[in-house]
Amino acid sequence: MTDNYKRLFDYEAWANRETLASLRAAANPPERPRKLLGHIVGAGQLWISRIEGAAKPPAVWPDLSLEECARGIEELRGRWSAFLERADPAELSRAVAYTNSKGERWESSVADILTHVVLHGTYHRGQIAARLRDAGWEPAYTDFIEAARRGKIG
Repeated sequence: MTDNYKRLFDYEAWANRETLASLRAAANPPERPRKLLGHIVGAGQLWISRIEGAAKPPAVWPDLSLEECARGIEELRGRWSAFLERADPAELSRAVAYTNSKGERWESSVADILTHVVLHGTYHRGQIAARLRDAGWEPAYTDFIEAARRGKIG
């Protein structure tokens, strides 16, 4: 089962790098797409920190430059990869207790968190693409099937 998650997180890292490249290619992209990419990075850091049991979670909406986003994307790629290498079925079903941004206490399985992270990133990359297109720029083509067809994922 972890092989499926490894593929999804390979996709997540590839799609984030492609989105970053499209923002860099825009001479003066709108501010909101950069903030959304920063949020993808921040949310990824938040969720992996929750899974790892970090005492203080990182900001979910950090205001990151494109260079900080690039570093965050690569850091997350490494952290998710290392986590998935050691995860087994028991780890995927483990419940993670956390407090959300509204101050509510929740528990979610690691498997649900992993699925959420990938779907959450896809949602916001779609928003970034729409905003770039509306501003006259060419957004990255980040569909999963594109990554699979081009051999970008395992």
